[in-house]
Amino acid sequence: MEVLKVRNLCKKYPSFELKSVSFAIEKGKITGFIGRNGAGKSTTLNSLFHFIHPDAGEITFFGQDIVTDELGIKQKVGFVSNGVSYYTKKKLKTITKVTKSFYQDWDHKAYLRYMELFQLDENKTPSQLSAGMKVKYAIVLALSHNAELLILDEPTSGLDSVSRDELLDIFMDLCDEGKSILFSTHITSDLDKCADNIIYLKNGQVIAEKKMKDFVEEYKVVTYQKEQISSEKEALLIGEKRTKDGLSALVKTSDVTRLGMPVENADLESIMVHFEKEEEL
Repeated sequence: MEVLKVRNLCKKYPSFELKSVSFAIEKGKITGFIGRNGAGKSTTLNSLFHFIHPDAGEITFFGQDIVTDELGIKQKVGFVSNGVSYYTKKKLKTITKVTKSFYQDWDHKAYLRYMELFQLDENKTPSQLSAGMKVKYAIVLALSHNAELLILDEPTSGLDSVSRDELLDIFMDLCDEGKSILFSTHITSDLDKCADNIIYLKNGQVIAEKKMKDFVEEYKVVTYQKEQISSEKEALLIGEKRTKDGLSALVKTSDVTRLGMPVENADLESIMVHFEKEEEL
């Protein structure tokens, strides 16, 4: 079942264009949304909620068009970013009281349960919270109005490795409960740990939308010296870049036998780095 479907989303600026972006988010899955700075991720996410208005395209949440049922949809979707801002000196319980007035299905029992789970004290103020705790509080607010889909924009950026790992565990637990997550991040190692699917945006276009496991298994990494590579082998390489000990590149798994050289498994970061390097050549 698809909880979010985007078709042919377009937005044109003088120096950038989002070009017919299409993808779908599955229920109960974590979908990683990747791409380098300026690829169009924020433009896409902001278009989903009409924070900016796209020039063309269709956006449906739970089968409903965002244009015709925006209020109803926003009752069922939670948006969380690393740049969460609250009144710094107001207690969390005061912020919660204001927030819940906007939602028809606010579940106070769920709110208290998640506050306890995330070890949050509602008598504290945002100024007393770490960056990680602020993100957790934003997630609590989203879950307490029974959000079925969470859209996360760089939620782990700036967090220490332990806090990031705790959040990833929470995200996977939420998916076990049937929640769905669209997770935009530059920290690709986080997606290696938790993502089921991947959407890769490059220059305003989707260049890959696949199961995470399938995407990573399509490629291997080869490390070599320049003199080892014939013109025939060079044609198989993707995104050559320097390493401490020589050069490295991607090779399609299907081409490994033709390459005839030792290779290593690729991860999401190595694929992305070499893909972007290919563009520069």
